[in-house]
Amino acid sequence: MSATVSAADAWMRIRGLTKSFAGERALDRADLDIERGRVHGLVGANGAGKSTLIRCLAGVTTPDQGSVTIAGNELQMGSPQASERAGLAFIHQELNLIPHFSALQNMLLGAPKTTRFGMIDWKRSGVAARAAAERVGIRFPLDTKVSELSVAQRWLVMIGKALTRDASMIAMDEPTASLSEPESEQLFAIIRDLAAQGVAILYVSHRLEEVLQLCDRITVLRDGRIVSQAERGALDKKGLVRAIIGHAIRTPDARDRLAADRSRQPVFSARSIAWKQAVKDVSLDLYKGEVLALGGLVGAGRTEFAHLVAGLARPEAGHLELDGKRLDVANPSEAVKAGIALVPEERRSQGVMLQQSVAFNINISTLKLLRSVPGLPFLSDAKSRRQAESLVAHLGIKTPGVTTKIAGLSGGNQQKALIARWLNAGTKLLILDEPSRGVDVGAREEIHDAIRALARSGVGILVISSDVEELTLLADRVLVMREGRVTGELTGADITEARIIELSYHDAHDDQGEAA
Repeated sequence: MSATVSAADAWMRIRGLTKSFAGERALDRADLDIERGRVHGLVGANGAGKSTLIRCLAGVTTPDQGSVTIAGNELQMGSPQASERAGLAFIHQELNLIPHFSALQNMLLGAPKTTRFGMIDWKRSGVAARAAAERVGIRFPLDTKVSELSVAQRWLVMIGKALTRDASMIAMDEPTASLSEPESEQLFAIIRDLAAQGVAILYVSHRLEEVLQLCDRITVLRDGRIVSQAERGALDKKGLVRAIIGHAIRTPDARDRLAADRSRQPVFSARSIAWKQAVKDVSLDLYKGEVLALGGLVGAGRTEFAHLVAGLARPEAGHLELDGKRLDVANPSEAVKAGIALVPEERRSQGVMLQQSVAFNINISTLKLLRSVPGLPFLSDAKSRRQAESLVAHLGIKTPGVTTKIAGLSGGNQQKALIARWLNAGTKLLILDEPSRGVDVGAREEIHDAIRALARSGVGILVISSDVEELTLLADRVLVMREGRVTGELTGADITEARIIELSYHDAHDDQGEAA
């Protein structure tokens, strides 16, 4: 990758970019230089201004003031067409592809090569698309429907689509959020190759290890302002976290972890649970007030096990117990009535009701408690408002008010609202699947505090997370799974990233073989 270029020679120069919404500054006099042939990391908390900056560059949002020049030419602001003509491409976390179209059709959609008469030149278009596919290492047939491709393959299609349009800069938003570790490494190799070919990469991610590993330069936004710009190696993770949230993050001591009182009856137990090939002979106990985490690689069977507990499927073998009594739930509604709640990984599509208010989303699980008159189906607005406002304050949910639509909240605050939903619902066991996926480190810390507060109230917490660091920060105890089986248990000072990763690759059959 190329050496640092002086600001005067930078390919893209962003100067004084400012944008306000309803009187609040989302972007405050941002200055930034972007050079071709380099990977530029853009990080910051939710609401820091990253999305606003990207939307201004994409022409979707018009800044109140400021300018962008590309190769010496001023970019027309507020015009997506002008941004595309300038060689800017944007790949969002929610990939904008048509599932029933082929990879080739998606790559050419909206900008095929044309003849001098304005007709689509299919031959030239196909040549351009195949050349782009070769650059990003696409090995599957381009006539494959997108619906048949993995998430990683769809990302390759999106990058190929950008290259088909002769993009000089590609902005990527959370590209590895749904990718496995090998798929992520493949993407990193492609990004490095593109940079070596002279493409500028703007890499937006909450995964700080990736940013530190991949990016030549890192820009940190906080409260709409650029607070730090550093070359590779100038910042370590602690320094980057401090720049993002403005203070050092708390690291729990092993002594802070709750040691489960195993002399007492578990709040939840699983005995020899099996389901298809995904869950194999899983047994565990979870105690009142304990945060028990399930670690492991993608496909280890953790989410499938959680679905069995939450009533989304029924075990084919073994049994479950809640408070010492056999548990047999046929659906999620029965699980909730029994005292089991699930906060799913896909919170926007499966958790929150986006067009409803914050209060509605919080109170939906306790409507019977909020009736004007017991036994009648009429809700008390005053009770509903008081409960929602109390829980918003208790968990530190940042919202203009409880009547605000929850769609307007950041991902971290939506997640806290989902946790608040179960605080007054008589929940005995709360399952959280990837609780901090897609949120920044500051919001993650707040979510962890909310989970601990719920545990202190006596609820048993079962956490599933692919973020190994999160397991070390949050869990009182960790069970690691591999290929549907539990391969080991970690407690206290043994809960380290190294041990979790080691057990994630450990074959439970090895122990049986050694014992034999």
